[in-house]
Amino acid sequence: MGPAHTLTIRCYAELNDFLPAHLRHEDIPYTASEGESVKHILEVLGIPHVEVDLVLLGGEPVDFSAVPRSGQRLAVFPVFETFDISDISPLSGRPLRIPRFVLDVHLGKLARLLRICGFDSIYERDAEDLDIVRRAQEERRIILTRDRALLMRKEVTHGYCVRSDIPRTQLEEVIRRFHLERSVRPFSRCPLCNTPLPPAHPAEAPVTCPSCGKTYWKGSHYRNLFILLQRLDLVSRPDGGPGADSGDEPSHS
Repeated sequence: MGPAHTLTIRCYAELNDFLPAHLRHEDIPYTASEGESVKHILEVLGIPHVEVDLVLLGGEPVDFSAVPRSGQRLAVFPVFETFDISDISPLSGRPLRIPRFVLDVHLGKLARLLRICGFDSIYERDAEDLDIVRRAQEERRIILTRDRALLMRKEVTHGYCVRSDIPRTQLEEVIRRFHLERSVRPFSRCPLCNTPLPPAHPAEAPVTCPSCGKTYWKGSHYRNLFILLQRLDLVSRPDGGPGADSGDEPSHS
């Protein structure tokens, strides 16, 4: 390793969530080793690369392999909610055409809520990090986790670090982050095993999951969940889909 040199780093918007309080929304002096890449610098700061959409080094867009020089300024931006910057940022990967998820072992309740909203969400209680990364690669899934280290693996291309530890708030985070408001299909997927459910005929009739055999109907649990979706502005009226009664719904951890 050659001599160390000093950079100035500024992180914007929600990327500050990953920084200690005294470094948030501030210019950060950083002493880098010779040859240290942008990706490594971000990891030292605790920022997963999948949370970053644009890096400007000396005012020019660069990729994660870029090596800053002494005295340069590094500006780091999160995923842009409104603007498509794929033409200017070498980091902007194409979004997956169909949003599908794989969740780590700590997000079982979120997985269930995502399934209730109709989203293909894989969750296994005993899955190791390598299993999650493999499923994400092979099945083109987005990794959802609260473990930053998992998202820092170089094989990971699509992922999100869930901030909240409250499942209903986590659901809102994911919906907003991936712009899924118009893709919600309430009660169209089994919350227990993730299998698509057949439509109810008539609408009030019970529905049985063709995979796990679980039966769902419009009981009190359905009504409570529908109120939640209304509060999140994800539905405006019942769509006739099935929900599980609270007395017959298994719990998830």
